[in-house]
Amino acid sequence: MEDKSIVSVIFGASGDLTWRKLVPALYDMYYRGLLPGGFKVLGVGRAQLTDESFREKMKEGLDRFVPASFVDQQRMAHFLQQLHYHAMDTNAAKDYEGLRRRLGELSQTADRDDYLYYFAMPPFMYAPVASYLHTVGLTRRTSAQSGFRRVIIEKPFGHDAPSAANLNRELLRYFSEDQIYRIDHYLGKEAVQNMLVMRFSNGIFEPLWNRNYVEYVEITSSEALGVGSRAGYYESAGALRDMVQNHLLQLLAIGAMDPPVSSDANAIRNEMLKVFLSLRRMTPEQVPEYVIRGQYTGAVRRGEPLRAYREEKGVAPESKTETFVAMKCYIDNWRWSGVPFYIRTGKCLPTRVTEVVVHFRPNPHHIFARRSGMENVGNQLVLRIQPDEGILLRFGMKVPGAGFHVDQVSMDFHYSSLGEKHIPDAYERLLSDCMMGDATLYQRGDAVEATWQYVQPILDAWASDPTIPLYGYPAGSWGPEQADTLLATDGHAWRYPCKNLTSDDGYCEL
Repeated sequence: MEDKSIVSVIFGASGDLTWRKLVPALYDMYYRGLLPGGFKVLGVGRAQLTDESFREKMKEGLDRFVPASFVDQQRMAHFLQQLHYHAMDTNAAKDYEGLRRRLGELSQTADRDDYLYYFAMPPFMYAPVASYLHTVGLTRRTSAQSGFRRVIIEKPFGHDAPSAANLNRELLRYFSEDQIYRIDHYLGKEAVQNMLVMRFSNGIFEPLWNRNYVEYVEITSSEALGVGSRAGYYESAGALRDMVQNHLLQLLAIGAMDPPVSSDANAIRNEMLKVFLSLRRMTPEQVPEYVIRGQYTGAVRRGEPLRAYREEKGVAPESKTETFVAMKCYIDNWRWSGVPFYIRTGKCLPTRVTEVVVHFRPNPHHIFARRSGMENVGNQLVLRIQPDEGILLRFGMKVPGAGFHVDQVSMDFHYSSLGEKHIPDAYERLLSDCMMGDATLYQRGDAVEATWQYVQPILDAWASDPTIPLYGYPAGSWGPEQADTLLATDGHAWRYPCKNLTSDDGYCEL
């Protein structure tokens, strides 16, 4: 990066996100030479910290979360000296003049410095803080020679469709759309970006990527842990808001989008928006048929008792919050007409995994005999997002010996096979892109509103119709059995992923 000054201002700097993710990501960028020589980091928060106490706290995060190969005590000491802290009440307009003066003291080139604001704070503070920054002249460039002013917004971006639209309107009063970077850390994952490259740089996939050859698509994101300390947030969110509206619909769009005209940010985001607008909206009557919600109940796993969701600290005794969602989606466009997309996510499932599985149609005519008990199954392409990033292709091969007996085998690729090559953390990639002005992996305002508009009928149906079931499922299982019926009525079945791609024929321990 050219030698200029960037000041990264982190609001809510005393919180967990800064310590665990943001500062370690910035250090990784510094270590790899992706930050300019004049970079500064200013943490902002209510906690009464000094520069030194803030640095000590951040060093604990660096010691825990920086890759061992990046540990260099001399570089780390220099990096820490670039960290500063400013205590203030972020909800008090009068305190922002002091923030402007502090930024002036840190700046090396006056108004030509680049300012990157990171809102690591509760969503209800986004609009007020943007307003206060605007009031003291910290949101707009004063001339063509001035440095950039950009803001990164954490999720959740709104609580429903009306609140998301209102938040967009509020932010656009103080920042222009090209200044706003709505972060979704799933899009920063290397394996997610590789979905685009795999599809559009290989001639063998794109001709088959349509309703003629694809029978159905699964998107699974499971977590082995319960809500833990996040119960306060989760009670007002639930799995649909927490995972489906943002992360999983983003994966769906990347997997289903048409080829963009270029790798330009707007070209890619235009195609993703078209997918969101093509999603078939559900009527209230269709919600129970197309969406299954569940909540984990108490269970015993390997002799260890697991708590029910309603037993978690901060959860209401009669809570109706869903910790599991399985749903069937249709994309009403030329490419995907009639192809079901199944989405599944939940807490307290058997393992932590996120993957997209493309099921290709089986051969129309059975020529060869298959192994006893096997049907004429189609090929599967498994795109593993986490934890063991990679790609797996399952296809039929002849069993050695007499006759033509066919068995399914796997050909797989792991990112871990790249050896010592550094795979950037999602926040490292996204922070770097924002500093470079590349918004490809960030959500645009119209796309955020479109995803909320898609899930809003589901939220409305759950809120207005108490007869829609909330199914219980034992903690440590793959969710309520009704989720299997969702696919079984179409003649399909979920793939139950194990911990890695290589032992794909193994089983997950329950």
